[in-house]
Amino acid sequence: MTAYALVFLGGGLGSVCRYGIAHLLAQYHLTFPLATFVANALSCILLGLLAGLSLRGQVSDTYKFMLMTGFCGGFSTFSTFTNETLSLLQAGHLGLGLLNIGGSLLLCLGCIYIGIRVGM
Repeated sequence: MTAYALVFLGGGLGSVCRYGIAHLLAQYHLTFPLATFVANALSCILLGLLAGLSLRGQVSDTYKFMLMTGFCGGFSTFSTFTNETLSLLQAGHLGLGLLNIGGSLLLCLGCIYIGIRVGM
């Protein structure tokens, strides 16, 4: 399978998983964009884990293409995060908007670090 096909397959699976999280959490009618927050954090943990394993030579290029570029790229979403943050700020939810910005940054940095450490 070519690298493009692997990225396509992984991206599709990641997008479907992100939709599943959004669908699951939609029942709680939250103002805070928890589904995006969770998807980005989980994607960072997975990407970090794969990066750590890759540093040890335990992840083939095939899985790097499919999982790191494809799945993690489809599962996490900076554009949705940015749009949801702007919507919070425009709706007057300054605290939630700032929480989303700061919390996402800190959580995802921590998740990448944890993933790399576990993978090593």
